[in-house]
Amino acid sequence: MSCAICGATEQLETITVAPREDEVQLCATCRDGLTSDLQDVPHWRCLNDAIWSTEPAVQVLAWRFLNRLPAAWARDLLDIAYLEPEVLAWAEAGLEQVPDVIHRDSNGAVLAAGDTVVLIKDLPVKGAGFTAKRGTAVRNISLVPDNETHIEGRVEGQRIVILTQFVKKG
Repeated sequence: MSCAICGATEQLETITVAPREDEVQLCATCRDGLTSDLQDVPHWRCLNDAIWSTEPAVQVLAWRFLNRLPAAWARDLLDIAYLEPEVLAWAEAGLEQVPDVIHRDSNGAVLAAGDTVVLIKDLPVKGAGFTAKRGTAVRNISLVPDNETHIEGRVEGQRIVILTQFVKKG
């Protein structure tokens, strides 16, 4: 037997993936990740494989871990991952959907993940060598979970962090 998420073989324990009764084997590190804050450490790179598992319970756990990881690679992986609708509903049912921070645009409108926003000012993009022009639509934004003034989105093929004071909901 091995951990359903990372493949480790030591300290395995069977856990139930709520709200259904499906069970999986998890190592101590993955079990601890169920209840503690996740940090972007090399251990969680195993989610690159786990999200594509053929086992729905493993996909659900991987999806939940990826949603809690603060790393950009985790959000990128979630953008390309596909879960069957009933598996996605199961994954979402087990998450506590209480936002810690509320993201608002320059007009005070509440922003949500997946919204489209429009830039209200030309913004030089540090490190990318271009300027994001005023009026550019940024579709399918991601919210930075620990900072209400930051969102992420793709502009000219680059994933960038944008301050909410420079966008309005589209």
